[in-house]
Amino acid sequence: MTQNPPNLRPDLAPKPVFDTPARPGQPKIGMVSLGCPKALVDSERILTRLRAEGYAISPDYAGADAVIVNTCGFLDSAKAESLEAIGEALAENGRVIVTGCLGAEPDYITGAHPSVLAVTGPQQYEQVLDAVHNAVPPSPDPFVDLLPATGVKLTPRHYSYLKISEGCNHHCRFCIIPDMRGRLVSRPAHAVVREAERLVAAGVKELLVISQDTSAYGVDLKHASDRGHRAHITDLARDLGSLGAWVRLHYVYPYPHVRDLVPLMAAHSESGGLILPYLDIPFQHAHPDTLRRMARPAAAARTLDEIAAWRQVCPEITLRSTFIVGFPGETEAEFRTLLDWLDEAQLDRVGCFRYENVAGARSNGLPDHVPDDVKDDRWHRFMEKAQAISAAKLAAKVGRRMEVIVDTVDGDGATCRTKADAPEIDGNLFIDQDFAGLRPGDIVTVEIDESGDYDLWGRVAGR
Repeated sequence: MTQNPPNLRPDLAPKPVFDTPARPGQPKIGMVSLGCPKALVDSERILTRLRAEGYAISPDYAGADAVIVNTCGFLDSAKAESLEAIGEALAENGRVIVTGCLGAEPDYITGAHPSVLAVTGPQQYEQVLDAVHNAVPPSPDPFVDLLPATGVKLTPRHYSYLKISEGCNHHCRFCIIPDMRGRLVSRPAHAVVREAERLVAAGVKELLVISQDTSAYGVDLKHASDRGHRAHITDLARDLGSLGAWVRLHYVYPYPHVRDLVPLMAAHSESGGLILPYLDIPFQHAHPDTLRRMARPAAAARTLDEIAAWRQVCPEITLRSTFIVGFPGETEAEFRTLLDWLDEAQLDRVGCFRYENVAGARSNGLPDHVPDDVKDDRWHRFMEKAQAISAAKLAAKVGRRMEVIVDTVDGDGATCRTKADAPEIDGNLFIDQDFAGLRPGDIVTVEIDESGDYDLWGRVAGR
């Protein structure tokens, strides 16, 4: 068991899980999936298509006939990480196909690694398949190569990411995601619900709803209804909540209609308890001038009013967010405003980025860039305050009973999550005694008996 590190990057997905053996002679493809959960879903779709064509998935470089590297281009540090992963795959295997967000800049990739077999951009599934076919011809056996009902999943079997849209209509100055992935394109609601039904039927206990802008889901479809399901986030949340699994919402912008989601989370309301009392909202900053320079909605004061209203309806709600410190032009006074805002907002889970230039981002040209040492100082001060808030909130849970979902079990105990914890980016709850019989995916009631800065410890109630 390991404790949750306090500086975990909030844009990373869990490491892929590979557990399907290959038949003798079956062509094998390796996959390195970098970046956010949305990219992990893209990797799952690519591997599902390949499995349907008779390929096996290799968990290591040595056993693969070729390797796909699904890259991230969110930050310059993420681009460097992607180039490093490509180089490692070339050194270990030699036959590498590159896809994902960084694939939108093929010359950048081939300039560093000219020997890659092919480069494709984000969501270019057909081009990835063509590149694999050219490198490693398929050899299907329809009597043996059975595709799981859920397709290929790269997460543990008891939870799954559910991507409801692609792209984004925002034009934040620090972000190039709309340039790489385009404007908002929502999936039809009936298709999302059908996928969720298949996942739950196959044993998934938790659905993690993701997109670039979850609140805007269905705007491009004019919230049309089709086959009994309306393309609106509130209706979709209600539909997903009826399936009996935990439903967790990520990347929710605080539009006014978000207040309609909160009653679905409140256990005491008429339709409450359908989805988890958890909102992942990217506030990014609190000072109105900083937000204007970011080209973000500059309504931090009203946001505090919204947070208070959400908590009044659903006192048990958990609020997670991410912030950027050291944005160009950020003064010490603006940063102090952010600290004061955090004091008042008392968010439960917080991640923080130091600002980085990203090639193509409009923020690169802004004046008054903040020196790196000042960014580092502000990041540490911000995280110190966030840590103190987290520790106090967790200490208040000692003695309470709550439901947890078991993620892993080893000889030291069980690593679990409460309803307040998303995989990888939030905290854990550890059970280190009387854990015999627990299995990944179990949902059990635990009594909390100890807390730390980010994690909890407890024992199964009644044992």
